[in-house]
Amino acid sequence: MSAPATARAVPTGKPSDKEIQSVFVGLMIVNGLGALDQSIVATALPRIVSDLGGLGHLAWVVTAYVLASTSVMPLYGKLSDHYGRKPMIYVAVLTFLVGSVLCGLSQNLTQLIIFRAIQGLGAGGLLPLSQITIGDLVPPAKRGSKQGSIAAVFAACSVIGPVLGGAITSLLSWHWIFYINLPIGGIALFMIARALRRPHARRDSPIDYLGAALLTSATTAFLLMLSLGGSTWPWASLQVLLCAAAAVALAALFVFHARRTAEPVLPLDLFQDRLFSIACVVLALTFMGLLGASVFFPLFFQLVMGVSPGHSGLLTAPLMVGVVISSIVNGRVLMRSGRYKPAQVGGLALATAAFAVLAWSIATARGLASIESAIFCLGLGLGLVMPNMTIAVQNRLPASRRGVGTATLAFARSLGGLVGVTGSGAIVNWQLRAAEAAGSGTGDALHAVAEGGLRDFAALPPEVIEIYRHALATTFFLGACIVAAALVTIRFLPEHPLRSHGAGE
Repeated sequence: MSAPATARAVPTGKPSDKEIQSVFVGLMIVNGLGALDQSIVATALPRIVSDLGGLGHLAWVVTAYVLASTSVMPLYGKLSDHYGRKPMIYVAVLTFLVGSVLCGLSQNLTQLIIFRAIQGLGAGGLLPLSQITIGDLVPPAKRGSKQGSIAAVFAACSVIGPVLGGAITSLLSWHWIFYINLPIGGIALFMIARALRRPHARRDSPIDYLGAALLTSATTAFLLMLSLGGSTWPWASLQVLLCAAAAVALAALFVFHARRTAEPVLPLDLFQDRLFSIACVVLALTFMGLLGASVFFPLFFQLVMGVSPGHSGLLTAPLMVGVVISSIVNGRVLMRSGRYKPAQVGGLALATAAFAVLAWSIATARGLASIESAIFCLGLGLGLVMPNMTIAVQNRLPASRRGVGTATLAFARSLGGLVGVTGSGAIVNWQLRAAEAAGSGTGDALHAVAEGGLRDFAALPPEVIEIYRHALATTFFLGACIVAAALVTIRFLPEHPLRSHGAGE
C-alpha cells in the first residue's frame, strides 16, 4: 500500500531559503530564552530575597544556574553529533521550561537554587545548539549574517531583560519572570518542529558517559572554586583547596580516560588543530576581559557617577547597541570578502583601545561623553569577534565534529568570562582592603558599602568614592591588557578559505 497522502515528506538535498529562514527564526527565539532569563532574574533578585529570605545564599541563585549551564555545554555538542540537532534542542528547551516552572513554584530559597540548576542544565544547550544547527544548514561563506543575528538577539535581550523584569516584578510578582518562558519556549519548539525536518545520519558508536561525568565534575569543581572563592569562602580556606584539588584530579582522570577511549565526549585531538586551539584561547581571553570589567558598569555609574539604578541600566545600553550594529554589518562584509580574520583583528584592536579610553576616563574623572563613546566602541569591536570565530571553527571541522567543536568553543567563552568576573572582583576587594588597612579614615564607610549595598552610596564621603574610582579604573585597565593579549594571540590564527557549498559535507 502507498503511504497516506497526508504524510509530510522529509526534505532532502540543499535546504531552501524559506526553510532556512523558518528554522532560523525558531533558533533566534531559543537563543533569546537564555539571554532574557539571565537579565530578568538579575533584576528581580532583591524582590525574591524579600519574599523567600536567605540573603546569605543569594549568590547561589545565579551560581547554580551558571555552574550547570557551563558544565554541560560540551556534552550537548557531542550528543547532538550522535543523535541529531533537533532531538537535543527538544531536550534543552524542555529541560529549561521544566526548570522555569519549578522555579516559579519555589517556596523557599533552597528550592529555587535547586530548580535554577535544573534550568541551567537546559540553558547550557541553547546557544551551542543554535550555532551548530545554523552551521549545518548554511555554508560558511554565507553564515556571517546568521551568526551575527544570533549575537544581536542575545545582546538585545540583555538590554530588554532588566526593563521587562522590573515591569513583571512590579505588576505581577517575581514568580512570573519564570512563567513567561513557557509561551516563548512553546513558540520556539513549534517553529523548529515544523521547519527543521532534515534527516540525521545516526551514529551507532557508544556515548562516553563516564567521560561526560568526569568532565562535568571537573568543571563544576573548578567553577565552584571560582564562584565562591574570595566571597563565600576565603581563598585560603579548606573548601577552596578541596575544590582545586578535586578539579585537578578529575581533569587528570578525564585526560587519562579520553586517551584510551575510541569516542570520548570531548576528543582531545581537536586541540591538535591550530585554528581550534587558538580560537578557544582568543574567545576565553576576550570574554575574560569583557565580563571582568563590564560587571562593574552598574557599580561605577551608581557609586562614582551618582546616577539612579534605573538610569545606570540605560547607560550600559550602548555596549549592546554596538554589538548589534557590528554583528549585522559584519555578516554583510563577510559574505562579500569571504574572510573572517581581518574583522576579528580590527574588532579586538578597537576593543583594546576602548578599554584603555575607559580606564583613562574613569581614572581622570572624565564626563559621560567620553565614557559612553568608549562603551559603544567596545561593543562595536566585540561584535566582530564571536560570530566570526564560530564560523572559522565550523568551517575547519568536519560535519562529524562540528557539534562538539562548536559547543567546546562556547564552553571556553563561558569559562573565560567566569574567570574574568572572579579575578576582577578579587582585585577590587584587594584594593579596597588595602585602602582600609592604610588607615585613611575611610574604613567605616567602606565597610558600610559592603554591608549596606547601594542605599549607602549617597552618603559616602568623596575620599571613599575616589578609592572606588581607582579600583574600578584598574579593572578596565586589566580588561585592556587581557583583550590586547587576545589581539596578539589571534595574529597566529590560520585563515582557511570559507566553503561556499552546503554544510552537510
